[in-house]
Amino acid sequence: MTLTVRPPDPVAFAPFGAFIDPPGEFGERAVFSEWLEPVAGRAQQCHVNRVPCSTLPLTIDRVECHPHAAQVFVPMGKVLRYLVMVMPSDDDGAPDPTGAQAFVVPGSRGVVYAPGVWHSGITVLDSDASFAVLMWRGGGDDDVFASIPPLEIPAGDLAAVEVKHG
Repeated sequence: MTLTVRPPDPVAFAPFGAFIDPPGEFGERAVFSEWLEPVAGRAQQCHVNRVPCSTLPLTIDRVECHPHAAQVFVPMGKVLRYLVMVMPSDDDGAPDPTGAQAFVVPGSRGVVYAPGVWHSGITVLDSDASFAVLMWRGGGDDDVFASIPPLEIPAGDLAAVEVKHG
């Protein structure tokens, strides 16, 4: 199956989480703490991931979800663009690749995945990058991985996607 990549669309992404934008004016705050509600028996964790640059075409055949907690990614440093791929669950809670969506996100925006959302790992497109990651972390039952039929993201897809940097 081939996925079409598109710019970040907050409405289309809403069932899966939200994009995080910086404040528009000096002195304003961009608050997204409603996504970080405490989870009983879990500790809040903040760490930094280092992610190698990927090139297209890209094949995604493994996804993950965190059933108990939201997961927030905030780009650090010079992140130009990164790819976010999400999908719903089927009736049994397994990933449903037929509903997969892919977005190319500018490095000026973060992303938060709602609890239980199936997603691929963060994929940076222009150079190696780092992301601050926030979530409530507990036992191993909050890191669920699943293999899926391969989803292809063709190399030509990004040429048609205009990403505006904030």
